[in-house]
Amino acid sequence: MVIPRKVVLGILEDLGADDFEEFKWHLQGVLNDFPAIPKSKLENENRVKTVNTMFQTYGKDTTKVTKIVLENMYQNELAQKLSETMNE
Repeated sequence: MVIPRKVVLGILEDLGADDFEEFKWHLQGVLNDFPAIPKSKLENENRVKTVNTMFQTYGKDTTKVTKIVLENMYQNELAQKLSETMNE
């Protein structure tokens, strides 16, 4: 059984430090119809805390938001990996 929190965490662990900071930056902006996460909630957060904040904000849509952000960052391989893992 696929556990979305673990999948998203695994994807974020594949990002380098600079890319992870960019990922959090994207979450602070409006993503399609999804709300932005305030900068103060993401500052100094590690990957686990970021995943928790994302699930508190986006719920079941967290994987969809993750994919949107990865595509905006041109991290297409990770976006594809996310899609494939969630469809197993």
